[in-house]
Amino acid sequence: MTNEEKAQKIGQILDDLYPEPPIPLDHTDGFTLTIAVLLSAQCTDKRVNMVTPGLFELADNPFDMAELSEEEILGAIKSCGLAPTKAKRIKKLSEMLVEEGGALPSTLTGLQKLPGVGRKTAQVVLAQWFDVPSFPVDTHIHRLAERWGLSSGKNVRQTEKDLRKVFPKETWNRRHLQIIYFGREYCPARGHEPEECPICKWAAE
Repeated sequence: MTNEEKAQKIGQILDDLYPEPPIPLDHTDGFTLTIAVLLSAQCTDKRVNMVTPGLFELADNPFDMAELSEEEILGAIKSCGLAPTKAKRIKKLSEMLVEEGGALPSTLTGLQKLPGVGRKTAQVVLAQWFDVPSFPVDTHIHRLAERWGLSSGKNVRQTEKDLRKVFPKETWNRRHLQIIYFGREYCPARGHEPEECPICKWAAE
């Protein structure tokens, strides 16, 4: 079985399990999604969704967020991992957007210029807000791509490249979400039983 054939079979299973995978981070627009994704580094989506209502009550747009002090932002997000660094970045990111007129960039390059926004975060925003075909790779996706033999797993950039090759472009935005949900539900890092997994039982290498 070629990797393309394997990916096609995996895609069919994922579409059956998660026909319309929801976006896991609560948000109301591109700005609030960007902040939520930034907060999700070293932090669970569940925790982020507990923290963001309080933060967005204080400020849910770059103009109001830029007016808050780092201390105020930190107070709202302190239960997230790396909170002091994130508070600093959220403040700077908001100030930078205000300087540019308040609009969120809609390109990978533009988004990556924002403090705290790396390639993965930028791609999540492109995929989930701007509907631009992207394949952001998180730890679940990186792990499963290697486990299924779709990538060598050297690094996330290589994994992204390998997955873009085997999955059709029009499926990327839902595939990355489906793989995340699948990893959490069926294919955990520890205590995994490959013979009971709907994909690993035939695809694992």
